[in-house]
Amino acid sequence: MAMDDFIRRVLKIFHIRLSEGKETALIQFVKFGIVGVSNTLLSYAINVVILLALSPLKLSWDYFAANVVAFILSVAWSFFWNNKYVFVKKDGEKRNIWAALLKTYISYALTGLVLANVLSYIWIDVVGISKFIAPLLNLIISVPVNFLMNKLWAFK
Repeated sequence: MAMDDFIRRVLKIFHIRLSEGKETALIQFVKFGIVGVSNTLLSYAINVVILLALSPLKLSWDYFAANVVAFILSVAWSFFWNNKYVFVKKDGEKRNIWAALLKTYISYALTGLVLANVLSYIWIDVVGISKFIAPLLNLIISVPVNFLMNKLWAFK
């Protein structure tokens, strides 16, 4: 709860008053953002490692492979921390962990695989942007969509 208290103190310093529900939602969004930053760093690192590992093979589809591996591992990371830290159930409430995990993979699949690969193709093959920059551009679109899908569906 230290993060919750910190955010409340920041709101108080800036004389921002929110209803209890809005404050709770803001705290949840900030925590999701923190998990998201760690997830983004992990995903990008995995993406780069895979690209570098496949580089000697001179494959035309190396960035697709990098996206898929980064997706699988980073979603598992994200699920663990969002379940433990962000979308926490209250005492007495239960969550079907397997259903939540499946929903999380489906949510992220829409943006982390389908959208990321479509955008990567556009950025890399059509526009000519570096394979190392394209995943960063994809995040601008996918992060807000992922938060809403996780909050309203996967962890509901």
